[in-house]
Amino acid sequence: MTDLTGKSAIVTGSSRGIGAEVAKNLAAQGAGVVINYRQKAPRANKIVAGITEAGGRAVAVGSDLTTPEGPTALVDAAIENFGSLDVLVLNASGGMESGLGEDYALRLNRDAQVSMLEAATAKMSPGSRVVFVTSHQAHFIDQVETMDAYEPVARSKRAGELALREFIPALEAKGIGFVVVSGDMIEGTITATLLDRAEPGAIEARRAAAGKLYSVVEFGAEVAAMVTADVPTGHTEYVGGAGDFLKK
Repeated sequence: MTDLTGKSAIVTGSSRGIGAEVAKNLAAQGAGVVINYRQKAPRANKIVAGITEAGGRAVAVGSDLTTPEGPTALVDAAIENFGSLDVLVLNASGGMESGLGEDYALRLNRDAQVSMLEAATAKMSPGSRVVFVTSHQAHFIDQVETMDAYEPVARSKRAGELALREFIPALEAKGIGFVVVSGDMIEGTITATLLDRAEPGAIEARRAAAGKLYSVVEFGAEVAAMVTADVPTGHTEYVGGAGDFLKK
């Protein structure tokens, strides 16, 4: 795909942060976008309102991806509202929240990603694309240690990426592309906030090591760009580089 006019996209976890920025970018390029939220309907509706006021197309759908019916609800919304499903951005992640169970990180970052992929690609046509959003800390967790508070999230996200990559041959057979976008810690995300709360100074230390940390707006634009980028399936895009990780 080089043009999103008339296409449609699901962006998981898009009522705020990176997902919201990705959704706004895709809508600005002509895609109808399904905005996914788990609990905060007013926040999601605000994103939809901003997109429609700018002349775009969007709909908000409440859906918990860790439930059996969650992924299907998003796919149905894309088809019913926009007539097709051409792009899936797997942005939703978590695991540092409290009160959601010890296995929540794995259920969301691996199991729900696979369920969402299966539900979406059953309806996607040749030429469509799936983009999985991860972090350098997760992508390289088997080679580079990360902060203690983030390790369960990192390992579950890496497990999710590996599980998704197993589908590449089947996706290729259907003409569906698969791309991974990996970024460093992102300024202003809930994960960065929780991490800095758990380990004060962690974000500043990472900023010093990396030289620069992307903002939510900057990273969201980079993720959106990979939806139409001319890259082979299975490609990993290291946003901002990953020099100190790649050296390990």
